[in-house]
Amino acid sequence: MAPAFGTSGLRGLVTELTDELVSDYVNAFLTTVDCDTLYVGRDLRPSSPEISSVVCKTALSAGVDVVDCGALGTPALALSSMNAGAAAIMITGSHIPADRNGLKFYLPHGEVLKDDEAKITQAYSMKAKRPTKSVGTLAEMPEAEKRYIDRYISAFGTDALSGLRVGVYRHSSVARDTMEAIFKGLGAEIVPLAHSDTFIPVDTEAVDPETRTLLQSWCEEFKLDAIASTDGDADRPMLCDATGTVIPGDILGVITSKFLGATHVVTPVSSNDMVRQIPEFEKVDLTRIGSPFVIAGMQNFSNKNVVGFEANGGYLLGFTAQLKEPLSPLPTRDCMLPIIASLAAAKSQGQSLVTLVNALPPCFTAADRLKNIDKEKAAAFLERLITDETIKADFFRFVGPISATDLTDGIRVEFGETGEVVHLRPSGNAPEFRVYTQAKTKDAASVLLKSMLGKVEDTLQN
Repeated sequence: MAPAFGTSGLRGLVTELTDELVSDYVNAFLTTVDCDTLYVGRDLRPSSPEISSVVCKTALSAGVDVVDCGALGTPALALSSMNAGAAAIMITGSHIPADRNGLKFYLPHGEVLKDDEAKITQAYSMKAKRPTKSVGTLAEMPEAEKRYIDRYISAFGTDALSGLRVGVYRHSSVARDTMEAIFKGLGAEIVPLAHSDTFIPVDTEAVDPETRTLLQSWCEEFKLDAIASTDGDADRPMLCDATGTVIPGDILGVITSKFLGATHVVTPVSSNDMVRQIPEFEKVDLTRIGSPFVIAGMQNFSNKNVVGFEANGGYLLGFTAQLKEPLSPLPTRDCMLPIIASLAAAKSQGQSLVTLVNALPPCFTAADRLKNIDKEKAAAFLERLITDETIKADFFRFVGPISATDLTDGIRVEFGETGEVVHLRPSGNAPEFRVYTQAKTKDAASVLLKSMLGKVEDTLQN
């Protein structure tokens, strides 16, 4: 399958991200941008430096000035480019394996939306290039990461996390040093964990059992209050409590939104229904999955205290939050804000993360994915569930009678007798199939997830 846009950015196999293809997409993007400066960043995948080099050379040849920010997190790159009124490209495959990579595009005001992706795709198909008479200039900006670090230390204060002992699961997150610098700047004691020079794909939305076991053992061994990490390009958070239990991203979103004083929340249909049970939230708007849809939804409430977040924990701040110092909007998927805000919320109330989470309305989710699926077969299977009521009822019969169906993104089925929910959707740009479940207890959600993964896998293999 050729590289294509999915929920966030263009992705594909490294072998398919040829110099020509990358160059053509960069040229196409530059025809849609009304500025002459491009910021470039990259994650720690082995293929990212070479792809970054192609991006920079292409932009320079198009007469665009390039600011190379090196290896840093996607939100840190976006913060610097948006503050400068410049476009940006992040070279990253996010949480997927190292044999894949991709490009995330940013306009001067933020992430590209779906309409922008369509313009880029059309320009790419036409081999479009912007007219130029000169070559751009190249500059480096190693201080871009520091600006991002200073953003959170200034807003929360140097004692916001004092007294906390926080483990940082470093693996191959491009923000591993950034996380440690921020936590130290906020007064926490840091314990670095499991640094790796080999790229490890960590999906913060579906943490594998082996990693969960490691997290639990580290918490016990090092007497930690929490462990924090991110996905590869640091726009998705991972935070676990003192028991090593991973707190789902949409729960971090709820905690963060309450802490910041948000009144309007935009989140995908895959998020935990808990968000609709919080009295402080005057309006909750549900969208399709992907930050472009969340951002588009947030724009409908631009004069409100609006935030957005996804089930993967990526957080988008759409208003100036009043903390120790004002925290300006950053309407792009961010990892550090939900981690810091959740830790700060617990500390400010004299509670552990365990107690803070347990005080929220009881609603539990679980999520995982099937890898290396046949995308055509998966699409046909989903189409049958959506269009044929008999097939749908039979497929979900083991769960119970269906009370409601939502087709906002994939198929989301509610079961009135049990209060359980199953949400199925294929990945937009990887050979993966996502399964989300929701139930009244954590164990019930996990059991339902395991059963549903098995049933979907059996169906796709036959």
